[in-house]
Amino acid sequence: MSAEDAGLTWHKNSYSGNEGGACVEVAVGTAAIHVRDSKDVDRPHLSVRADGWAAFVAFAAAD
Repeated sequence: MSAEDAGLTWHKNSYSGNEGGACVEVAVGTAAIHVRDSKDVDRPHLSVRADGWAAFVAFAAAD
């Protein structure tokens, strides 16, 4: 775990419940956006640069 990882504040998807299923958490770092599986937080997470994350969100929001 890097020094930045230790200071991350994770936010769970607002659609996630306690029933299990596919849940995602996101944390905003100084150099990247971090995404992890909320059911297994000890596994490595995905880190994406801010411009890549913005492109993903724009794509996901498109009709």
